[in-house]
Amino acid sequence: MKQTILGAGLFIVGLAGVIALSQARSGVSTAAPAAASGQYPVLINTCLISNDVRALAAFYQLVLRIPPKFDGEGYAEFNTGAGVLTIFDARAQEKYIPGSAESSANRSVILEFRVADPDGEYARLQGIVKTWVKPPTTQPWGTRSIYFRDPDGNLVNFFSTPQAK
Repeated sequence: MKQTILGAGLFIVGLAGVIALSQARSGVSTAAPAAASGQYPVLINTCLISNDVRALAAFYQLVLRIPPKFDGEGYAEFNTGAGVLTIFDARAQEKYIPGSAESSANRSVILEFRVADPDGEYARLQGIVKTWVKPPTTQPWGTRSIYFRDPDGNLVNFFSTPQAK
């Protein structure tokens, strides 16, 4: 379980999340009947709080190769097909829920994206990513990963699962 948690990305909460991530990495469907019946929460959205929504959205547009959908100046979203990454203005967040979030202070969450070729992504992102945390590496649990930070300091993992033999 320790290896699963280390590779899981800490934004997944609870045993159901760890199981779902493990199933997703192994190619097993994560559309469990319990999720459909509402027996446990289903993570569908991750929101980053930022002091510069436009700049962070521009970064993720290049990294994800998905155009953002904006709702005014303070909100952008990227529909990845498995979930939605949103970026929300720090000043607006402070207005709605004072003291609840701080931009550019995250050191406990990893945004994880499955990609076909982490090594190819590493080469492609050289002119985009400024802070590399780990070059292409095969992890002890079998995934191939690259780790980097976005302009706000959030940790991002692009990974692929081992090919079935």
